[in-house]
Amino acid sequence: MQPKFNKWLPLLSFFFSTCTAYFATRDNCCILDARFGSFCPTTCGVADFMTKYHSEVDRDLQILEQMLVDISNSSTVTDNLIRHIRQGHVSQPATQSNVIPGYTQKSRQIIDEIIRYENVVVGHENTIQQLTDILILNNNKIQLLKQKTAQLEAQCQQPCKDTVQIQELTGKDCQDIANKGAQQSGLYFIKPLKAKEQFLVYCEIDSLGNGWTVFQRRLDGSEDFNKNWIQYKEGFGHLSPNDNTEFWLGNEKIHLITTQTTVPYALRVELEDWSNQKSYADYAHFKVGNEADKYRLTYAYFVGGEAGDAFDGFDFGDDPSDKFFTSHNGMQFSTPDNDNDKFEGNCAEQDGSGWWMNRCHAGHLNGKYYKGGLYTEKDAGPRGYDNGIVWSTWRRRWYSMKKTIMKIIPFSRLAVVTGQQTGGIKDVELRNRGDI
Repeated sequence: MQPKFNKWLPLLSFFFSTCTAYFATRDNCCILDARFGSFCPTTCGVADFMTKYHSEVDRDLQILEQMLVDISNSSTVTDNLIRHIRQGHVSQPATQSNVIPGYTQKSRQIIDEIIRYENVVVGHENTIQQLTDILILNNNKIQLLKQKTAQLEAQCQQPCKDTVQIQELTGKDCQDIANKGAQQSGLYFIKPLKAKEQFLVYCEIDSLGNGWTVFQRRLDGSEDFNKNWIQYKEGFGHLSPNDNTEFWLGNEKIHLITTQTTVPYALRVELEDWSNQKSYADYAHFKVGNEADKYRLTYAYFVGGEAGDAFDGFDFGDDPSDKFFTSHNGMQFSTPDNDNDKFEGNCAEQDGSGWWMNRCHAGHLNGKYYKGGLYTEKDAGPRGYDNGIVWSTWRRRWYSMKKTIMKIIPFSRLAVVTGQQTGGIKDVELRNRGDI
């Protein structure tokens, strides 16, 4: 019987040559200047995988080679046994009937041995076939990885480019940029008069030449607004050129914009519910104080808007003083780790986000994002406070908005409507949380 494994030797040779053809190291990877971020793909991950994968294939091939040696030895023994049978059969006289039973028994034993060895050989052949299929599959994967490596190397020959376009015009706010001729909404650098350095903002510029500076955006719940004092001070989230991300610009930046000149600013709050209904509220002479004053919110009066004046508080019907206890004009900013509200507890810690809290709120646009809008005291957790994105004068406190925008513009650019009302800062002894 001839050994049946010779047909695999060319294939094994091919595998060995393929698996040793490429050794990638970190020395030939595309390593970028850290200042440009990690936008450009590199081959380091592919190289590490190739190195690891190569050693595994080598180990499998060594095992396969040892199996082939074992099969070769078994085949040799089988050939010797058959040769011995043939020689013994020819050398003995056919007439010696008394030795026939012995030879018959010995022949049967030899045949059994042959059958056993043949079964072993067949089993090894099946194993070799399975290993061959695995090697072919792995070789195809290696070829694909090589192709991807070549593609990545070709891409890394070119310098990385940031696809986010930042407009060239600058100014002290977005209206100043619009006055200089900007007509496209997008990302701009501004430098308020008191700012030490410029910073990036999203400017919403309309066809009438109004330049709104956006400082808050909620749209899908992708950003967690449960942040600490420093994060609310510096800002968090991500600015995008098409305004499709959630963010808080930062209390310090809002302060620098709204207090840079004697020219007052207007605040516009835009809301959208889960039925895609939209509304807004405008406030005149909006201002945010400095950090020493805990970024206190003040405004002169509510200009108008179908969303209603939630900043002036709301009568929930729980207590006669609800409206006063939930007004926001003159309130300092609170975060879970910096309590500046009028409540014995910490409204920001209870509601899980920073805001200009009183005792506690009637409008809270940094609250928890509840998909679908409606939520309950049970949804709000063990404490059961109305911690959603709330604007009580438009939708009840157990309804969380789908989208919100807070943006500012010089008051002179805002179309003032009739029916204005004045508002002021109130200060009395407070005992109960007014929004629960």
